[in-house]
Amino acid sequence: MILHANLLAVLVGAIINMIVGSAWYSPFLFSKQWMKITGRKMTDINKKAANKMYAITFITSLVLSYVLAHFLFYTNAHTAVDGVKTALWLWIGVVATTQIPNYLFEERPLKLFLINAGCYLVSLSIMGAVLASWA
Repeated sequence: MILHANLLAVLVGAIINMIVGSAWYSPFLFSKQWMKITGRKMTDINKKAANKMYAITFITSLVLSYVLAHFLFYTNAHTAVDGVKTALWLWIGVVATTQIPNYLFEERPLKLFLINAGCYLVSLSIMGAVLASWA
């Protein structure tokens, strides 16, 4: 089956993911806690490398948005509520279940998992609402 996704909605979903991530890891929300847990400082961030990281992150955001659009199509989600429900199930089934073992075996703190996975929970939920509404 070929999915004829609304590519504008997919682009908006990717932009939403970038905006949520930027806000999530900003000084207004979780950057201080994230830096403390990971032992990083703002001076550790290589500005030249950051551009490449943001470009790659945007590409992965496009892929995430497009894949979410597929799931919304297959689940016949056409409302914001349906989009959020589908995104929540994807978060539980893919993000949480694949990340928890990593944090356990790498002995990383639960708080770091909650910060990182929480960002995807919020982002996927908003993306799901938007993508399903535009379907």
